Amino acid sequence: MQKEDCFYLGKVVSKYSFKGEVLVKLDADEPEIYENMESVFVSVGNNLVPFFIEKCVLHKSSLLRIRFEEVTTEEEADRILKAKLYLPLKFLPKLTGNKFYYHEVIGFTLEDSKYGNIGTISSVNDSTAQALFEVEKDGKQLLIPINDEIITKIDRENKTIFVTTPEGLVDLYLN
Repeated sequence: MQKEDCFYLGKVVSKYSFKGEVLVKLDADEPEIYENMESVFVSVGNNLVPFFIEKCVLHKSSLLRIRFEEVTTEEEADRILKAKLYLPLKFLPKLTGNKFYYHEVIGFTLEDSKYGNIGTISSVNDSTAQALFEVEKDGKQLLIPINDEIITKIDRENKTIFVTTPEGLVDLYLN
């Protein structure tokens, strides 16, 4: 399994017991849906290694307490401390309406209410305080903020996101 075929689930943040249990900080809006997993991929070096789960319960909001079959001692738990956990993309819950995963909108057209087609989404930059669509149009790159006020509709069938950009933003890039 390659990382490109998976999504980041969370990170092992601490040991929980002397029997090898660990606490995982989940990066999920609905942590309860991951409570009954059978296995996950753990990032070890540059590889994703499957780990089978013996027991998995929600522990205080977004922490998941996991006992892996292969991890039965504190020393073994130490080896996976700070490791990142992944699941295949097919396990992501389906989103509807104006909700989307960043990876699913790459290649979508951005259609502005005033300017029409303002380009194709080439990537999403979520390393800034405000996540941005990186849009390509005629060799130029536009940065369009991702927020509920700007996005008016998502048409998954036609791979189009309809937006109403702030006054002057598109002019800044295309003129």
